[in-house]
Amino acid sequence: MRQRKRRRGAPATFERQLWAAGVRLIGGVDEAGRGAWAGPVVAVAVIMPKRPRIPWVNDCKLLRPDERRQLWEEIRGVALAWGVGIVGPERIAEVNVLRATFEAMVQAVHSLHPPAEHLLVDGCHVPKFSLPCRAIVDGDQRCYSIAAASVGAKVIRDSLMEQLAAQFPQYGFERHKGYGTKDHQRALREHGPCSCHRLAYAPLQRLLQGNLNFGA
Repeated sequence: MRQRKRRRGAPATFERQLWAAGVRLIGGVDEAGRGAWAGPVVAVAVIMPKRPRIPWVNDCKLLRPDERRQLWEEIRGVALAWGVGIVGPERIAEVNVLRATFEAMVQAVHSLHPPAEHLLVDGCHVPKFSLPCRAIVDGDQRCYSIAAASVGAKVIRDSLMEQLAAQFPQYGFERHKGYGTKDHQRALREHGPCSCHRLAYAPLQRLLQGNLNFGA
């Protein structure tokens, strides 16, 4: 891998406040894939130590794929705990993608060992957890623990989409990871959806309904 630029990472301001209050096990929580047209939504919860701190951990969208993969290896190497939650297209269709995202987050938090004492969650709405939590808008850029979780969620989901690409090569999931790119839309018009598509998602429905030759 080419040498990584030493860009500034997400700050640990929220963590320092909690550490100063005596909270030791702080879980950062984020998700990947909520806006995709296909594949699962993946959430990761991670508890990072005070030291060592990885200074270039940041929002996964600001990192190259090779940087994310390397960072996730480093994060797992120092994390006190990390957990994953995965909710697939069928469940997303049953409960809607927001509730499915919440379910994935709860799964991820419940799989932390040791368990978290307090949670920092990306977004303005959070699931009903059984422990204290704080929602942080743009948390993946403003909060070190959430940024670490965002890297893990993206790496894990990308890997799952690459596995689906091997199963359904006609869609190019390895390139767009299930999002509604022009490449993906062309494949849908040509081949129709498969079992991993989120058929209840409104943009996908509009695309398929607008294809007069679909199913012919």
